[in-house]
Amino acid sequence: MNHDQMNHMNHSMTTGSGFDTFVQLWGPEIMLIAVLLAALYLAVVGPYRNRFADSAPVPRHKKLAFMAGLFMFYLALGSPVAYYGHHFLFSVHMAQQCLLFIFMVPLMIMGTPAWLVQPLFNRKILGAVLTKLTNPFLGIMFFNMLFSFYHIPQIFDAFHAMPAWNIAFHVLLTLLAFQMWWPILTPIPSQQRLSELRKMAYIFINGLLLTPACALITFAGTPLFETYMNAPQLFEYHSVLEDQVLGGVLMKLMQEASYGSILAYTFFRWYRKEREKDAPLDVLPNQQMAILPRPVGDGNGGTA
Repeated sequence: MNHDQMNHMNHSMTTGSGFDTFVQLWGPEIMLIAVLLAALYLAVVGPYRNRFADSAPVPRHKKLAFMAGLFMFYLALGSPVAYYGHHFLFSVHMAQQCLLFIFMVPLMIMGTPAWLVQPLFNRKILGAVLTKLTNPFLGIMFFNMLFSFYHIPQIFDAFHAMPAWNIAFHVLLTLLAFQMWWPILTPIPSQQRLSELRKMAYIFINGLLLTPACALITFAGTPLFETYMNAPQLFEYHSVLEDQVLGGVLMKLMQEASYGSILAYTFFRWYRKEREKDAPLDVLPNQQMAILPRPVGDGNGGTA
């Protein structure tokens, strides 16, 4: 990074105090939101759990999953990932998108106990609406369609020029990400509308639907986004085009890592269930001797 670029970056970050720089880079307001959400969650699943019908103790691994989701939330929106991804590097922007939609959302769903969200589905009108919205077909279509739409260069640059609209669209994408992950990871038994095999197909199709957008970004051959073309280069030997290619590759790799983990988890659950079904047949030959009728004596020391 040369001296002029450093000056430009410093001017872009802030013309005020060092505290302003800290706020921009580390998002204390986002940290506060994450801490408050963590405290609220721990209170609800802890001392206030008995206020919910049919509540049960929440296992440690579920609590850790929810906390990890909140950490991803802060990392994506409050850490330097948010600032550098918004202003300088497309690759960091794509990493931010993955943290939000591919990691945060499934972790938070996995950390949510069924009894906490079941009351929403028990309400007649709200439950009917939520059941419709969490239909697997809608889940697989809306997020992937809107995510790809957002990364059309003209749309992307327009949203980045309008911060309020950009925030609103990211809120919408987050809600759609919950809609997408819900059919696979829902904690509510009555909402599990997909068999394990169909869940695996669902995950596989999700991966395919994002592939065209990642491929277009990766193999475009020219810079696509004016937002980053007009930004100062932070690294002398890392061009805008190279960063764009890196962004497309990062998105695909992080997506595959997340989807692959969920796919493996779903596969082993399916395999374990199948083994449990077959278990009686497996042990039957070993039990045959135990269930065969015992020989009956003939009264002369022999057998009949």
